[in-house]
Amino acid sequence: MAAEMQRFVTSEDDDEEMGMDVKEEDDEDDDDGEKNIESPAMLGVDGGLAASSSNNRFVHHQQYQEQPTPQGGSRRCRPQEEKERTKLRERQRRAITAKILAGLRRHGNYNLRVRADINDVIAALAREAGWVVLPDGTTFPSRSQGARPVGGTCSTVVTSSSSHIPTQQTPPISLRGISSPYQNTVEYNACQMKSVFVPTSSPYDESSSIRTNSSPLLGDGGDVHNDPLLGGSIDSLDNKQVDISTKLQERDFAGTPYVPVYVMLPLGIINMKCELVDSDGIIKQLRVLKSINVDGVMVDCWWGIVEAHVPQEYNWNGYKRLFQIVREIKLKLQVVMSFHECGGNIGDDVCIPLPNWVAEIGRSNPDIYFTDRAGRRNPECLSWGIDKERVLRGRTAVEVYFDYMRSFRAEFDEFFEDGMISMIEVGLGPCGELRYPSYPVKHGWRYPGVGEFQCYDQYMLNSLRKAAENRGHSFWARGPDNAGSYNSCPHETGFFCDGGDYDGYYGRFFLNWYSQVLIEHGDRVLSLANLVFEGTCIAVKLSGAPWWYKTASHATELTSGFYNSCNRDGYAAIVAMLKKHGVILNFTCAGMSMLNQNVDFSEALADPEGLTWQVLNTAWDVCVPVASENALPCHDREGYNYLSEKAKPTNDPDGRHLFSFTYLRLRPLLMERHNFLEFERFVKRMHGEAVLDILA
Repeated sequence: MAAEMQRFVTSEDDDEEMGMDVKEEDDEDDDDGEKNIESPAMLGVDGGLAASSSNNRFVHHQQYQEQPTPQGGSRRCRPQEEKERTKLRERQRRAITAKILAGLRRHGNYNLRVRADINDVIAALAREAGWVVLPDGTTFPSRSQGARPVGGTCSTVVTSSSSHIPTQQTPPISLRGISSPYQNTVEYNACQMKSVFVPTSSPYDESSSIRTNSSPLLGDGGDVHNDPLLGGSIDSLDNKQVDISTKLQERDFAGTPYVPVYVMLPLGIINMKCELVDSDGIIKQLRVLKSINVDGVMVDCWWGIVEAHVPQEYNWNGYKRLFQIVREIKLKLQVVMSFHECGGNIGDDVCIPLPNWVAEIGRSNPDIYFTDRAGRRNPECLSWGIDKERVLRGRTAVEVYFDYMRSFRAEFDEFFEDGMISMIEVGLGPCGELRYPSYPVKHGWRYPGVGEFQCYDQYMLNSLRKAAENRGHSFWARGPDNAGSYNSCPHETGFFCDGGDYDGYYGRFFLNWYSQVLIEHGDRVLSLANLVFEGTCIAVKLSGAPWWYKTASHATELTSGFYNSCNRDGYAAIVAMLKKHGVILNFTCAGMSMLNQNVDFSEALADPEGLTWQVLNTAWDVCVPVASENALPCHDREGYNYLSEKAKPTNDPDGRHLFSFTYLRLRPLLMERHNFLEFERFVKRMHGEAVLDILA
């Protein structure tokens, strides 16, 4: 198939390609074809010579007729009907190929030459995957993916990502058919069976972490019993299966970029009276963290504790004591401006509501909270509809946030001056994340439900009505009525199903408004945060919702406020807003730490790897630094190796890596000897230090 496809040439103009005629095959063509047919072998796409096809050609030749020639000899020619059928098939193939290439150019952004062929397509795909394609077509992994074969060596390079490890690979192939060092299929398979070379960048060997320069060999380098291309089978691989995942070496992170590691402190370290709980225990734990060179700690400064009773009366006493302890131990601080409620979500072990005076306002005016279609209020955080409404004792929500941040900056000015506070993370929604509270557990949501839109308080509906009137369609001033419930699946709804209303005129209008409200909220708060924390790194936390990522609508992302359907990039506008304010993106995806969690990704068509790749590259492409944290607890080596690989990708041509990493969270389980030794090993690897096997 590939050898036939090499004969095709295409033009950039579809119409011209559709009209291309095949050159008439005259007697001379038949003579040339006869010469080619008599050759002992035929070139294949892998550069080898398929000698086994001679019998097929012999049978095919019997269909040719012998005719006399003017010179008195005889010659063979094909029947006229077969020639016509061949020309028709050729036209059809060229037309299909032309459409494929035109689509790749227009919609896939492939830079293909005007008269491209199938080899150009394969080469473009290989380059996009990070492989090196030489001018003669020889293809091999880049240096970051594995070792390049030298000369005609037959070792098979095994490359692997952290998500899966292939058990069988083929040697580098030539895309042009004539430049491969493998001359026939027998030699090719002999090379394939001879050995498996494991590069130094291979992932994890759980049995040993000591790096070695030797090349483990799998297989016995023995004889090839049968050529699989000739219909035989090779039983040596089937009978000697080896669990490669447990034999490969770990990647050596020595000399890699330094990624700071912070540890998030317990949620209840400060009680509701703003007092430090168990100061002696915290001192001991922080000293242990310092002993393994952890860079610092992260702590939430809860709005519901500091401004609990009276507007603009702030109590920072407990945080002052905590910050002094951190300074004495010589650790750095990342501080979260937490304008949300704690309690009711996964991982919450304490309850810290919004300030009492806000709750009083909410009892008389519940529209200050996010509201779903059924009218259920969510007091987890304030609705973005009151960002500019003076409903909080004469202040807007944005003014309340600004006053709180300004009080913190004035109270802890000395910690900013000496650089001990290295980053401020500004809370912009539920769990401190820039998203709608679309899947609250307290309202009955369970994974993998799509969640619900949260736009039914009077302030959000007023905003929607104005947007619809400006568009000239006042009847669009409503939320979708066919989007299902919290625990619906996309195909069960008329809005999120394939071809559903999400991609109609109204659906696109609504989703654009819904996501724009999210972006405008972040823009307003960050503008004021930059005034308060000038000269200090500011971060924004963005959560990943990878379930239903493989569907067309990306339903969970839509209800969260990320307009990221299959035909639209929903994160570019968010990243552009962060870039405008010089903010760091702190991205947390649930799939980044679910190796040992019983989560069925296939059932929910989830793709945490794809979502993480999209968000990180969207940010990196516009030079927005990316920090991260684990979404779920992690204590084993496999999980730490996975996090290390994501922090420092091996296949990134620009060597980009995380700005910092925050470990979630400081608990007694982490301090157990075995778990803590694994964590120490993880910290060293994140710092780019050489690691001996601590748990020998």
